[in-house]
Amino acid sequence: MSTALLFSIFAGLFLLNVPIAISLATAALAVLYLTTDFTMHMMVQRMFASLLSPTLMAIPAFVFAGVLMSHGGISKYLISALRAWFGHLPGGLAVVTIMACAIFAAISGSSPATAAAIGAIMYPALVNGGYPKKYAMGLIAASGTLGILIPPSVTMVVFGVTAEESIGKLFMAGLIPGLILALILIICAVVYAKMQKLEMLEKASWEERWKSSLKALPGGFLPFFILGSIYAGVVTPTEAAVLSVFYTLVVSFFIYRELKIRDMRKIFVESINISSMIFLIIAAAMVFALFLTANQVPQQLAAWIAENNLNKYLFFLATNIMFFVMGTFLEAVSITLITLPLLLPMIHALDIDIMQFAVVMTVNMELAMITPPVGLNLFVVSAMAKERLEKVISGVVPFLIIMILALILFVLWPDVSTYIPRVLMD
Repeated sequence: MSTALLFSIFAGLFLLNVPIAISLATAALAVLYLTTDFTMHMMVQRMFASLLSPTLMAIPAFVFAGVLMSHGGISKYLISALRAWFGHLPGGLAVVTIMACAIFAAISGSSPATAAAIGAIMYPALVNGGYPKKYAMGLIAASGTLGILIPPSVTMVVFGVTAEESIGKLFMAGLIPGLILALILIICAVVYAKMQKLEMLEKASWEERWKSSLKALPGGFLPFFILGSIYAGVVTPTEAAVLSVFYTLVVSFFIYRELKIRDMRKIFVESINISSMIFLIIAAAMVFALFLTANQVPQQLAAWIAENNLNKYLFFLATNIMFFVMGTFLEAVSITLITLPLLLPMIHALDIDIMQFAVVMTVNMELAMITPPVGLNLFVVSAMAKERLEKVISGVVPFLIIMILALILFVLWPDVSTYIPRVLMD
């Protein structure tokens, strides 16, 4: 009865357009207060305690670094270098867009930030290059989702904190799947360009290639700096996130000289808005998790699995459908924090590798980023391109299908996710 009341209050507030974090917190606080011995003081204390994990410091640092890079010239010079090397290939501009998103993803850790930074430069180039607007918008929205799969990833940080797993291992688990998904998107872009007989760009000279590569080198080195330092054990993911901020500031201010002191206020405001939204959701989800624990919901679900002899493939099918449905009205952090505490007992009971599940769940969160009506990347691309949301949605449908096929691959082939954490990091 109390569970039904919780979801009824949450659904009612959500339908009234109350922000997700406030809807979640209000519903959980109300039901806990009415049905348990928890006092308001205890519940608020738990909310603040959930934000005290040092690992969560990585989230605002990666967000801040991503916003800095989009304003400091790193994304611009990165795209220029990729265009010089790959722009003349069939579907060259689309290939450059995907590769730029993959590299920016290895810096920012944020899907909307990746779509916004790369899309602002590549959308006009794609349209001027003869690509249909619908296709260009769908490509940018889908490629931008690589931001939460290719490490570092804000979603993986939240997953690691919730599941109490190594953030470094989770980052490495997403590396090969992220590169495979980028490669699949590139192959599809080349095939599309050949089918549509799109005009190819003029081949850049070797001098232009080396010149643009040299210019992009300071920014392009950042992914290797972040991942290399984590993998080598020199720093923790949280420390690497903070170092990435300092590195980005140095490159943007003193090497590219495109960032000015007057720009910092806008960057701080944008970073604080994004980080505050994430932390508010985390605090609200903590109250929700408190309700689940008080009502022994995880234990009941684990018992249900044991009684029904559910195998791991049926479990993956059920969870993927659940994630897809939830992705139509919730964003990645909310889904992770609401569902993961429930699913962990089942994952352990079915002997599923947590690294594989993290990747499968993150790909589902990528789908949530481009699934209407509330996919964040859809709104980012719609605002950037100044086009109606319906047009962006129609452009992203083929990419949804491609990503679902990739998701099936990651479910059936666990070694893609588990090889690096198991072999190289144990």
